[in-house]
Amino acid sequence: MVIYLAGETEEQEVRLDEMTPRQIVVELDKHVVGQKAAKRAVAIALRNRVRRKKLPPDLAADVIPKNIIMIGSTGVGKTEIARRLARMSNSPFLKVEASKFTEVGYVGRDVESMIRDLTEISVDMVRQEKIEEIADKAELNVEERILDILLPPPKPSGPSPLFDFDSGETTAPMLVPENEPRDENFARTREKLRTQLRSGKLDNRLVEVEVREKSFPTIEFAGPMGVEEMGINMKDMLGNLFQGRTKRRKMRVDEAMEYLMQEEEERLIDMDAVARSALERVESSGIIFLDEIDKIAGRESGHGPDVSREGVQRDILPIVEGTTVNTRYGMVRTDHILFIAAGAFHVSKPSDLIPELQGRFPIRVELESLTIEDFKRILVEPKNSLVKQYKALMETEGVKLDFTKDAIDAIANFSARVNQQTEDIGARRLHTIMERLLDEISFEGPDLEPKQKSIDAKYVDQMLADTVKDQDLSRYIL
Repeated sequence: MVIYLAGETEEQEVRLDEMTPRQIVVELDKHVVGQKAAKRAVAIALRNRVRRKKLPPDLAADVIPKNIIMIGSTGVGKTEIARRLARMSNSPFLKVEASKFTEVGYVGRDVESMIRDLTEISVDMVRQEKIEEIADKAELNVEERILDILLPPPKPSGPSPLFDFDSGETTAPMLVPENEPRDENFARTREKLRTQLRSGKLDNRLVEVEVREKSFPTIEFAGPMGVEEMGINMKDMLGNLFQGRTKRRKMRVDEAMEYLMQEEEERLIDMDAVARSALERVESSGIIFLDEIDKIAGRESGHGPDVSREGVQRDILPIVEGTTVNTRYGMVRTDHILFIAAGAFHVSKPSDLIPELQGRFPIRVELESLTIEDFKRILVEPKNSLVKQYKALMETEGVKLDFTKDAIDAIANFSARVNQQTEDIGARRLHTIMERLLDEISFEGPDLEPKQKSIDAKYVDQMLADTVKDQDLSRYIL
């Protein structure tokens, strides 16, 4: 499958398998500020996947992805880099917290559940792609079904079919074309209804539609060995022994079209093919982001809440190393899934992980703490920066915001200062500062006069003065 990165024009669209690591970094720069080392590492990892697909099958099977550990405090862009990379490559992406898993034998989620979750995401992705492919055909089918309900086709008239006793076959008699005028009237009426249906004039009309009742619910149950993720549908188990009953229900035309669209999608999409394609995509393109890997680093003490930390590492090891996991759609091999681990490592350090797991993450990159200049760039440079978001939100109510350069400088300075004096939460500090700064404007909304508001350094100081003076900044800022 060929993946294109969207451009403003058709000529600007770039095939992903033609992108160099340098171009991938440029694409990431549109969304994440700084962190060149981390971007280089993930760009090389993504490019190596493209290179591996061009190798002979026997050699490609032995080329495994080089997993990455990102080291940096919260809010510096670890998760966003991995998420943007997955969107670029149209890869199934799953973010999980390593601290949520427990060793087999303890109450909690087992590590194999992340592969099952990733498979579900992949199935949803492929199914959505198939829906887009058959959307036009499904819409036409739904349109015809609605028109059949609104204007049922005429029953054929004329002599009854003749039965030939010698041959045992039923034959239709020759009909005289006396019903042609009636057929023309029916066709014209149907086209008029079609035009009204497409324009939405019939949306509020009530129609009767046959809907299927769900015979058996999906039963989720807990148990050992990760069975909690395996939903078992009784109807799937019993095949077509018990078919869902149908009943006639009155609904509006727009609601009926939505329901019938779902039916057509189920009918036109081959879920077996979707599952096969999804499994292949997981195995060749899946990305798992293991956050808070530092929380399971360190030796276990034999008691306390972290009793199974080393056990979780040993359970993660075969998943990262390459194993086969059973899912409801089939077996998934994890040999070529890319794992990106991340952690702040304030208390522990990467060397506290068990040596076997360290060896499965050969690439380590340190993400830098954000500076005042980084905050300034984050506010204005990304494609959908915070300033652009707040401007767009207020424009929906006719309020136009204008942020001056000195206001951007003041917001960046204040964010960096609060991070230094309290907990360093990186770029997330900007969200709390901006909410505090625009609290009054957001509250007044459509009642605000005048409708054009200029945000300058003086306004920033005025709105945040109380917070600056207060010694306990956490009283106002997260």
